[in-house]
Amino acid sequence: MQRKAYVPGVAALLAALLAGCTSSSGSGEEATDSKPGATGTSASAAQPGKYRTLPEPCGALDHGTLDSLLPGIKEMTDEEQQEKAYDGKATVTYDTDRRVGCRWKMESADATHHLHVDFERVVSYDATVSDDTRAQAVFATKEEAANLPEPADPREEKASSSPSASTVDADSTSSDAGSESASGSASSSAPSSSPSSSDDGSATEGLEPRFLDDLGDEAFLDDVLATSTSTARHRTVTVAFRTSNVIVTIEYDEQPASIMDVPDSREMQDRAQKLAQKLAERLSD
Repeated sequence: MQRKAYVPGVAALLAALLAGCTSSSGSGEEATDSKPGATGTSASAAQPGKYRTLPEPCGALDHGTLDSLLPGIKEMTDEEQQEKAYDGKATVTYDTDRRVGCRWKMESADATHHLHVDFERVVSYDATVSDDTRAQAVFATKEEAANLPEPADPREEKASSSPSASTVDADSTSSDAGSESASGSASSSAPSSSPSSSDDGSATEGLEPRFLDDLGDEAFLDDVLATSTSTARHRTVTVAFRTSNVIVTIEYDEQPASIMDVPDSREMQDRAQKLAQKLAERLSD
């Protein structure tokens, strides 16, 4: 699927940040989360972000959530190994006040699943630029990197999906004339593909990489099907969202044991989006 980058407001956000940088004080004082500065200037300091801390990442997911995302973990017979699998492994970061993450991996007879959850708290060290504004610019960069397709214009979709009267009449006539041949060939036609993916494993209509509504302040979903060196296809679904000055990124990967199997796009997207909703609710508490 050919993608066209669509990042509304990126230029405006970057321009705002640039303007803030050129107008900021050159005192050389060390910046902190409290945004000191603006002393001796007429401009008021920008508001800090809503979040001053981040959740503990490996404890952000309960066992029930991990059971649904990592098939096979619930059936593990070795309790010590099972608990280790549930605990996950913290991502190494240089500043846990600003960024934390956790990774989980589960190998079963059918497939191997990887899950990575990342929390980033964005802080603007420019007294004239708010944390939220800075976070918008950071998130816009993530959207641009995902290279999401431009949303279709609903007016164009409506026009293209409404055939003219002459077209309807022609289709009706040809349908009547070819009804016998159509019914005769129906029994010999090949079975339809899975509703969640096409024959080549790519996402079908409605499951394409896209912007998401009703998740944080802004969000998007990416879905990539790739072939590894072992020729086994694996799918990675990424859901990222921003709420105030915190950006959450979920990467969910599945690689089937059989090279003939294709990870189900609909199922993986559904699981990743449900996790994103839970994390968004947790942040809002």
